[in-house]
Amino acid sequence: MNETLGFAHFLSHADGLARGILLLLLAASIGTWYLIAIKYLGLFRLRRGAHAFLQRFWSADSMETVVRDLDHNESSNPFSHVLYQGFSAVETLRSRTSGTTRGLIESTSSDDFLTRAFKRTIDRERAKLNHGQSYLAIVASTSPFVGLFGTVWSIYHALIAIGLSGQGTLDKVAGPVGEALIMTAIGLAAAIPASVAYNNFARHNRNTLAEINDFAHDVFSMLSTGVKKNSRASDPTTTSEQLLSLVRADGDH
Repeated sequence: MNETLGFAHFLSHADGLARGILLLLLAASIGTWYLIAIKYLGLFRLRRGAHAFLQRFWSADSMETVVRDLDHNESSNPFSHVLYQGFSAVETLRSRTSGTTRGLIESTSSDDFLTRAFKRTIDRERAKLNHGQSYLAIVASTSPFVGLFGTVWSIYHALIAIGLSGQGTLDKVAGPVGEALIMTAIGLAAAIPASVAYNNFARHNRNTLAEINDFAHDVFSMLSTGVKKNSRASDPTTTSEQLLSLVRADGDH
């Protein structure tokens, strides 16, 4: 009799709805592990690139050196994105003072314009970091209930089969009910990794966004004064002109 029990026996006796639920949970689990893999890989690359960029930034002998290095990091580093957008905002402000740009930009102060530029950049980085989080949250919250629905449906059919056989002994009940509980196990197997990954990524995202906000504040102060806080004193006007020429040159490539 034991040869008739097990997952293969359950699949062979499952109807279309039960198999559909199994396929749905399987797809959710595959999607979860795929997201976990690519997000951990992306997080590893982000942390490594950010660490290297910040080291170069704070140890650079001049801002010109940092600007020349922006294109190398622009595609993968949120900190270089913040710096690049800050320089772009400064160039836009400079075009306003020269009279080449008109419109709504003239209705706000330089500090407000820079603040909005940094806020937009940080919002875009937040959206990138949160990519896939909604999917993980949905899988984590719904998979147990989908599995439970499959369990109830399978138990219902198991009880019908037991009733038709006219035998309600433990050896007759344990097999069908145990096989039905497989649905609950599969639902939990899909939900638990998604829940753990969601919370782990949420914690990393909060920490990363806090670091980006701190860096944006430093860059804002730097661009407002024209001199990096921990660099040797230099002429703010000369520094600003050199930076803007480098930003324009980078944008032409």
